[in-house]
Amino acid sequence: MNDLIKARGLTKSYGGTTVLDSVDITVPAGTIVGFVGANGAGKTCTIRALLGLMPLDSGSVELFGEPLGAGARDEAIVRAKRRIGVVLDTCPFIGDLTVKAVGDVVKAAYPTWRACLFEDLLQRFELDPQRKVKDLSRGMGMKLQLACALAHEPELLVLDEATAGLDPLARDEVLDILRAFVTDERHGILLSSHITTDLEKIADVVVGIDGGRILFDLEKDAITDSMGVARCRAADVERIVNAGVAEQGTLRVLRHEHSTDVLVPDRFSLARQLPDIACDPCSIEDYLQLVLKGEPR
Repeated sequence: MNDLIKARGLTKSYGGTTVLDSVDITVPAGTIVGFVGANGAGKTCTIRALLGLMPLDSGSVELFGEPLGAGARDEAIVRAKRRIGVVLDTCPFIGDLTVKAVGDVVKAAYPTWRACLFEDLLQRFELDPQRKVKDLSRGMGMKLQLACALAHEPELLVLDEATAGLDPLARDEVLDILRAFVTDERHGILLSSHITTDLEKIADVVVGIDGGRILFDLEKDAITDSMGVARCRAADVERIVNAGVAEQGTLRVLRHEHSTDVLVPDRFSLARQLPDIACDPCSIEDYLQLVLKGEPR
């Protein structure tokens, strides 16, 4: 399987503050990689670094096997970027442009631009070609970016909060488009999102970041199919720890005022050994919160 993105050791500091700390991230062809973390965790900085929009202190980026950065050939960089569709967390287009004019501007950068596909996407997204960008809602601005990203038939989509601001029906429509995109196994998606339920529907891999460092890089099914969160009393924590359902240090314990959550790697094993303790399937949000805030046991 080819890697559409392969980044190693991405490091960047501003004024003595490290915003990226030896970040490794890979997007294989045929895969949707979900990218999660709190605001300021480093998701957008990572995306900017991957796209060559931010100089790095150290590290390397390859797009489609081509190196990006110092020493890379200009034509190779241009060629690689033309194969990528990008949606940023805020709409970057000039406010006084109409939706149609945005398409006219963007198509100049892409020899593969398909005007008929752009028009079809505008219709599907219910975007008025004569409406000005400044009059679009946040969600409609995201749809316009996605229409531009798809209209030049990219092989890789890099999406920063692409479903933010969309109502549930519109989000499901976008997720359907993304699923269809990766049915071509040459394609891949890096999708940063705070809406972890969207990632549970479509992601193959989930990467978590905090403080500019990668916390985890796991297959999504390893989280949602196997792991569990025991909702228990504080007195039950030691029972779980002593049950031998996990290696030392792999449980995470998060104490609340009236209850305690325990992240376990195999909820089925816990259910067999301690059937009186309720253990729910683990969501991506549960996993992120417990890894970030939970006490290792």
